[in-house]
Amino acid sequence: MFLKNYTSNAPVSETIHRIEKVLIRCGVKGIAKEYVGLDGEICAISFQIETATGKMTIRLPADRHKAQEALWLDYVDGAKLNAKGDAIDEYGNRKKLRKIDFAKQADRTAWKIVQDWVEVQMSMIQLKQADTMQVFLPYIYNGKQTFYQSLKDSNFRGMLPEKAGDDS
Repeated sequence: MFLKNYTSNAPVSETIHRIEKVLIRCGVKGIAKEYVGLDGEICAISFQIETATGKMTIRLPADRHKAQEALWLDYVDGAKLNAKGDAIDEYGNRKKLRKIDFAKQADRTAWKIVQDWVEVQMSMIQLKQADTMQVFLPYIYNGKQTFYQSLKDSNFRGMLPEKAGDDS
């Protein structure tokens, strides 16, 4: 699997600070962090940005648990797992890490990728290769869900081409 930043050692707090600095330099207002769990894990950054149609709230998530699952499955690489699926259960297998061992790395990697994405998208906007709405449309947040989540919940009704021969 190709995966950018999968060995990042940058602390999540430092990465988020860098994201905030880029956003502030690009004129963003009202940055907020969303926390989940007892350990205060940051699961999303929200901010307000000016667009041609007015001020929009954008929500950028990073899902540590999904990233952890992806890193774990890449590491396992088809090996037989125990009943819980959190450790390799093959005699003689040299891989001794468990799924839990990937949690902190998954958090660092997920946020580092968000940082890279924000930097590239803001560069695209500044170079007039894309406009703000074009870049952030899926992440526009109405306080309950993003635009993408709304489209997904409707099964992208009216957004995707009709299938050939579909009379419904």
